Amino acid sequence: MTALTSIKNIGPAFESSLKSVGITSAEQLREMGADAAYTRLLQGGSKPHFIGYYVLHMALQGRPWNDCKGEEKKALRKQFDKIKSQSFDAERSELERILDQIGVIETPK
Repeated sequence: MTALTSIKNIGPAFESSLKSVGITSAEQLREMGADAAYTRLLQGGSKPHFIGYYVLHMALQGRPWNDCKGEEKKALRKQFDKIKSQSFDAERSELERILDQIGVIETPK
């Protein structure tokens, strides 16, 4: 088993978050993929954050965290919003989701 921190862009804090939801090795993370791993983080209580989501994608591709741009970033944003709505704020009304997106209401803890 290879340490999660062996993957570029995965530091000790991100490693700790992944381990807290049962993702303990680089091999396991690669096998799961970014979407499944991020879904598990949200279901485990992590607050959704788009940058963390796309950093995970870039990490699994061996790319710098800030390499995500343009159409690729837009596509990842759509996928992030889908995962977030299914895993984090499924109990919210559509109005509450929109208010959260623009930063008007607090995200439940």
